[in-house]
Amino acid sequence: MIVITNPFTIEDEIDILHSLLEEGLSLLHIRKPDFSELEMAQFIDQIKQEFRNKLVLHNQHHLAEGFGIDRFHFSEKERKSNLNDPARFSKPCRSKSTSTHSIEDFNSLENEFDYAFLSPVFKSISKENYHPKNDLFKAIKSKTNSKTKVIALGGIDIENIQKTLENGFDDVALLGSIWNHENPLKQFKLCQKIVHSYSQLQV
Repeated sequence: MIVITNPFTIEDEIDILHSLLEEGLSLLHIRKPDFSELEMAQFIDQIKQEFRNKLVLHNQHHLAEGFGIDRFHFSEKERKSNLNDPARFSKPCRSKSTSTHSIEDFNSLENEFDYAFLSPVFKSISKENYHPKNDLFKAIKSKTNSKTKVIALGGIDIENIQKTLENGFDDVALLGSIWNHENPLKQFKLCQKIVHSYSQLQV
């Protein structure tokens, strides 16, 4: 299970992130699109060294090496720009991920991406008027890219996690369901329990 940071600064954010990571959060995507280089560096510096291997950087990739981060996420725009540049994602790292918004886009990904978000699956919790244009449960049946894991994003919460996993998604990413909740840690643990229970049934 993946959690994406709130794009905006929130109260006690670092403490909450530490709590999520201590509870076993697999990957934390750091997405702060409006942060300056200094703000991003100060933010990452507050996260304990022991959790740096679980961080995925969306922005300011050049800061990663100095903080021991070796996971990178590339937006759809970044991925589609400089398509003919063989060095566009050449930075050595443990994993690379990206964002997609249609099954056609996902199927066209090159093997260099370990996983990709496919969104929005449901009406977004964090973005107003952001909802599915197509039924992604139906669309995912046309998935041909077997080397890249497909991660559900958009409107994922405790009510629909199991349905999402049952319909072909490899994992889920949470944003609004965590940060719009009065108790982010409690909500995370409820979601985590559903994912773990489903995973055990598949063994």
